[in-house]
Amino acid sequence: MIRIGILGDIGSGKSYIAKKFGFPVFNADEEVAKLYKKNKKIFAKLKRSLPQYIETFPISKKEISKAILANKNNLPKIIKIIHFEVRKKMYFFLKKNKEKKIIILDIPLLLENKLNKKSDILIFIKTKKIDVSKRLKKRKNLNNKLIEKFRKIQLPLAYKEKKSHYIIKNNFTKKSIKEDINNILGKIR
Repeated sequence: MIRIGILGDIGSGKSYIAKKFGFPVFNADEEVAKLYKKNKKIFAKLKRSLPQYIETFPISKKEISKAILANKNNLPKIIKIIHFEVRKKMYFFLKKNKEKKIIILDIPLLLENKLNKKSDILIFIKTKKIDVSKRLKKRKNLNNKLIEKFRKIQLPLAYKEKKSHYIIKNNFTKKSIKEDINNILGKIR
């Protein structure tokens, strides 16, 4: 099985491009959202850890955001609880798809959490800062302070780009993205 890890900035189009490969995708952000919506054990752990912020089930993004912005120690507490479960979901995904020729890992903290293997093919999604800003502004409930907190726990983009085997320049046109994906797939198959 070939594992492809997608790297890039928040709002660079990682998830969109990951889906365009046409292979099974493990999307960590979607898994986190499911945990907040459906996992009562996660709710109980977060409520115990952050009782003044986590009050309702399903857990709302508003509660999580409030906790993260209120105290710099809250994000590490959330990460410790959530990432363990996300890692379990990833291992289940890998086991379920072990017969597939290629799988895609869309995990924002892939390198930071050492979830990659040396044999993984890393692809960096490069975008202009102005394009990322425009995309982020379109998101509902955008909070620049929250985005900055998330960026602070990530490795520098220059490092991720340097570590990558391939770069896709995302100019947000389907044609160029598909061409880049086909070129990469042609080289790694």
